[in-house]
Amino acid sequence: MKSKNIIIVILLAGLFAPACKKNFIAINTDPEHLDSATINYKYLFTAAELITSGNSDANAYEDWRNNLIYGSTMLQHLSSTQSYWNGDKYTYNAGYNSAYWEQNYTSPVQNITEVIYHTKTDTGLTNFYNIARIFRVFMFQRITDMYGDCPYSEAGLGFITKNVTPVYDKQQDIYTNMFSELQDAASKLNAGEPNTVGAADVVFGGDVGEWKKFAYSEMLRLAMRLVNVDPATAQSMASAAVSGGVMTSISDNAVYTHQDFTQGQVTVDGTGLVLDGVDADASRVSEFFINMLKSTSDPRLTYIATVASDPTDLSNLGDTTSAIQLGQPNGYDNNGGATDIRNAPNWPKIPNDPNSDSLTVYQNRYSIVNRNTYARLDAPTFFLTYAETALLEAEAAYRGWISGDPATFYTAGVTAAMDQFGQMSSLESATSATPATYPPIPAGAIAAYLAANPYSSGTALEQINTQYWITTFLDEYEAFANWRRSGFPTLTPVNNYIGNVTNGTIPRRFTYSVSEQTANAVNYQAAASRMTGGDKMTSRVWWDVAP
Repeated sequence: MKSKNIIIVILLAGLFAPACKKNFIAINTDPEHLDSATINYKYLFTAAELITSGNSDANAYEDWRNNLIYGSTMLQHLSSTQSYWNGDKYTYNAGYNSAYWEQNYTSPVQNITEVIYHTKTDTGLTNFYNIARIFRVFMFQRITDMYGDCPYSEAGLGFITKNVTPVYDKQQDIYTNMFSELQDAASKLNAGEPNTVGAADVVFGGDVGEWKKFAYSEMLRLAMRLVNVDPATAQSMASAAVSGGVMTSISDNAVYTHQDFTQGQVTVDGTGLVLDGVDADASRVSEFFINMLKSTSDPRLTYIATVASDPTDLSNLGDTTSAIQLGQPNGYDNNGGATDIRNAPNWPKIPNDPNSDSLTVYQNRYSIVNRNTYARLDAPTFFLTYAETALLEAEAAYRGWISGDPATFYTAGVTAAMDQFGQMSSLESATSATPATYPPIPAGAIAAYLAANPYSSGTALEQINTQYWITTFLDEYEAFANWRRSGFPTLTPVNNYIGNVTNGTIPRRFTYSVSEQTANAVNYQAAASRMTGGDKMTSRVWWDVAP
């Protein structure tokens, strides 16, 4: 991982001006559009990386809504009793569902399309062009995995071709093209050519060797999505990815390094801003997650959770002692009825205590996210990691698709996931006015965990994908996708919460932007009609055929 200082915010400020717009027509007919004579396209690439990290409006717009309110609680990493945290109640909020769609089609997709269009024919920018192609695949992998069919081949071309009503490509076709783009772009990266991107690439600094590993690791991720719908392609692409050269250590991790500014800056981590700022008292770590980590004596528990007597006091870092961590169950509220959290079986009251029904006293006994690790304004955003890659290699090897011992890949993946906390600490200390103070997980603790929880071929798929779920904590876009395709860990849906829109089942996708129903009506309707059940949270994307 090549850590780079973030480009000065003022250089990018003008690039984010359109980010509050939600309409393709408005987005794509800006009369003040910058062109090749007036813009350095490196800054557009920086902007695409930055906004993809999740804090497009400097107030965590999409991270707050899609990643946390919905994703983290649907996947039972976090829990919330707030009514507007819809995810673990399976209730519907159209704007929250479409937040990622709206913010990413507005700015990053437009920006990366401009970069690719304007660098394609410049032979001096070949590496820049192919790096942009690779990152575009990652951007659209997220979008299509979240929503299904979506604008892809015609997306972001409004300024270039004047097409303001792009078609929704079928997800199967998108995947086919993404495989092709990754293979072609990776093969054309040339370390002998000049680095014309440099610090404008905040992830790898224009290092083509790292981008090549990223491309093939992304290809492996895409391949494993297809294990249930198209195993032949999954096997072929997984084999090609590993042969091409995937990530081999945490130094290859694709990380966006944030800075510890105050709220109101797009360069802070959106998820950290919510957890340790704008919504600090809204969530707790889920009971399911805490119990899993405790049951296996997982050393990550103290790095993930803390108990703070007052979560609204942002200076209160809490107590990370493993024994006192307590998870809050999903599917409860604080409305005083049958689903009130005070009726939960593990409500942490003290017998005969007259304050046992006090939310302010007892709910704070539930763990919140650790404020020294993830719940920080400068918490790094991991786009794709070696830990994830090694775990996917373990599954591919278990299926006989690649050579190698699945147990070795599994051990490497778990080790990398734990070593990542040391990397997080290093990144946070380098960019923060309040450096991280937690030490790396000791090698002995990692070895002890693996000895107590060894790879077993009899439960391999469950083990591998449960570890994947743990390591993608707070990258809920990826956790959601891998859970849907693998079915692991086995999550028990919450009680049939009043007002839920899924008949008490965990949602399977996010819904399209409401504005698309009028701004791009014909193409929206065509896409919605291709889904069984239509544009619903219970409908499934093409590759989601797991039970």
